Amino acid sequence: MARIVSLVVLVAIVLVIAVLFFKVMADFLIPMFLALLLVVMFGPLHRWFKAKCGRHDRLAAGLTTAVILLIVLAPMALILMEAAQESLTLYGNVKDFHVSAAKVAEAVVNKGDNFGLELDVERVENLLRTGMQTVLSNVQEFLTPLALSTPGYLGRVCLGLFVMVVSLYYFLVDGPGMVRTVMRLSPLDDKYEEQLITQFDGISRTVVVATLLSAFVQGILAGIGFYFADVGSMFLLTILTMLLALIPFIGAAAVWLPVCLWLWLVDGNWIGASVLAAYGVAIISMADNVIKPLVLHGQANLHPLLALLSVLGGVTALGPIGIFVGPMVVVFLQTLLNMLHTELNALGKELTTDH
Repeated sequence: MARIVSLVVLVAIVLVIAVLFFKVMADFLIPMFLALLLVVMFGPLHRWFKAKCGRHDRLAAGLTTAVILLIVLAPMALILMEAAQESLTLYGNVKDFHVSAAKVAEAVVNKGDNFGLELDVERVENLLRTGMQTVLSNVQEFLTPLALSTPGYLGRVCLGLFVMVVSLYYFLVDGPGMVRTVMRLSPLDDKYEEQLITQFDGISRTVVVATLLSAFVQGILAGIGFYFADVGSMFLLTILTMLLALIPFIGAAAVWLPVCLWLWLVDGNWIGASVLAAYGVAIISMADNVIKPLVLHGQANLHPLLALLSVLGGVTALGPIGIFVGPMVVVFLQTLLNMLHTELNALGKELTTDH
């Protein structure tokens, strides 16, 4: 009896400490998860460094971490610098809004004439100016508190990057030891634990490849469309398309659709706007619905519909990180159900033999 009471008290203490541990580590779970994904993605590179460095595991981990930072952060810095330069150029081109307002008003009136609507240019222009002033006022009200919170946000981002880099290094150095510790403490059979680890390695690599490949392809396709439509700031728009393509429910349409409206209403190029819109719907945005399900289905044994819903549901439930977590949860559930099925079959055979 005393042993049972002691066990119950121990379990209660463990649960309390586990809850406190989760609260302490909650802000660092995403950086650590991203570090774990990088470890999986660059595992072959780390093994190559280990083979070259011999027993110097820390040196191999340090070199791998440095190369990962160069591969990931250096191109991102160059891309952001180029995009920032084009952003300044774009801002300089559109800062005189009265010219744009007049062009848009004239375009709206011309389109109204085509449909039999009699519109006054000055009235439309005044409505546009009033609407733009309202939008700018609302944007200013939104950006003012955002600007005040920017230092704190940047501080959290820098802290998250620091945690990710440190976690990346220690995962590379002590990863096998951490896995053995978890396997020793887990009540699951070793073969099941190894199966889960194998599934995590495969599905995480597959999800990352599917997500980044889809965003990259959509960005390139959009860039081709912007080039033939003779749209300025093509590099900036291509990078924005790649970034927004990572976000479900928003996607590449958040870039190419406003570009179409600009071509139609401001530049008066309704042919280019129509062709780009058709190209955006049929090619750019549809690429995401083709690439992700195909990659996830082919590599993770997920049905295309389930693969798509796992990504969308993951983002809805967990935010952007759900892009990666959603499919992993579905695959883990499949694996666990297969394990449960195996155990139930084994138990049924044992009961049949006993009788």
